[in-house]
Amino acid sequence: MTRRIMFLTVQALAVILLSSVADIAQSQDRARIEKEIEGLREQLKQRELEFLSPSAEDRVQFAEFLLQRDSGLARLLPREKYRENLNVREGGAYYSFTKLSNSYDRDPQIGLEQETLSTGFSGADFGFLASLGDIPIETVGLDYDGVQYLAGFVPPTIEPEARIQQRRAGSGFEVGRNRYKSRLPLMIGGTYILRSISYERFDVLVAFRVVRQDTDGSVILLWKKLREFPIPYLTRP
Repeated sequence: MTRRIMFLTVQALAVILLSSVADIAQSQDRARIEKEIEGLREQLKQRELEFLSPSAEDRVQFAEFLLQRDSGLARLLPREKYRENLNVREGGAYYSFTKLSNSYDRDPQIGLEQETLSTGFSGADFGFLASLGDIPIETVGLDYDGVQYLAGFVPPTIEPEARIQQRRAGSGFEVGRNRYKSRLPLMIGGTYILRSISYERFDVLVAFRVVRQDTDGSVILLWKKLREFPIPYLTRP
């Protein structure tokens, strides 16, 4: 009887030992898999950054312009094509000239969808776009016709007035020879001026030129920041 008890005890300990070894092996496998997943996630992040970046040829072509302060190159991907295919929120269809990011989570100021450029995306935020035509971006400054109005515009600080400007931007309006709107058709080779206003986040004036379009529908913007204004704040009556 005692031998049988000892045998059963040894057998039980063997089962427990094997189970423990299996648990340890499983934990090690899971830890290894988790590490591999993290590595793959980092690789994917880097590949997406490469996919979103302008080409080396673009940087060479505009190297002299890019020596200027507050200038840069950006790629916009068509939202309707890449929104569900990339990890970056909204598929690289947006860009922030202040955060230098394609993520919708990082102060987007310009977007591309269905061959249309847009600005002003949430809450009481709004913005104005104007097409300056096929002109060199180097000629666009604060005193340029079409820029002066946007440079002098003072954002309202009361929500009902901000909503009025939001609707005004949506329908479009004219000042002199220039038409301002929150959405404009994409024109390859066209130069635009943008004033984008987001309460408690940013207020920026930018000139950009759509220098080319790739076969996947993405476009390359050559841009320069003309002015950053004090961050506006909104009060509610």
